[in-house]
Amino acid sequence: MNTKTSATFRFIGVVEKEGKQEARIHIFEDYCAGLKGIEEYSHLIILYWSHLRDNEKERRTLLVTPKKHALNVEKGVFACRSPSRPNPIALCVTQLLKAERCILTVKELDAFEASPIIDIKPYLPRADLFPNAQAPAWTEKGPPT
Repeated sequence: MNTKTSATFRFIGVVEKEGKQEARIHIFEDYCAGLKGIEEYSHLIILYWSHLRDNEKERRTLLVTPKKHALNVEKGVFACRSPSRPNPIALCVTQLLKAERCILTVKELDAFEASPIIDIKPYLPRADLFPNAQAPAWTEKGPPT
């Protein structure tokens, strides 16, 4: 098996304004053409870099106790949505409120201001919605992400 131990990727933008009700994402000029047609979607999947957790201690974290849930139970980092992980990549499904040139205004973004944007994908109900998906009971209480 040929596996790479490192990769290179480019940040395509940055969170200019954080907020659950209204947040603003600035896409860098070099990538603005990639937004063509995005206004046709109601929701977007935003992949971003949890830059505030990008340090060796957080990257070595493999066991966590999810803090925003009713049950205090230790879980593996890959079994929860902790921002502490080997690669601090985060994902958030947002509602697109407005797209103007290189600026996306979205709702329900859980990224902090200055978080680098890795990628944007349209939310497709036929591919992204799984009505019969299962999750452990401890995840039923707490924030949406």
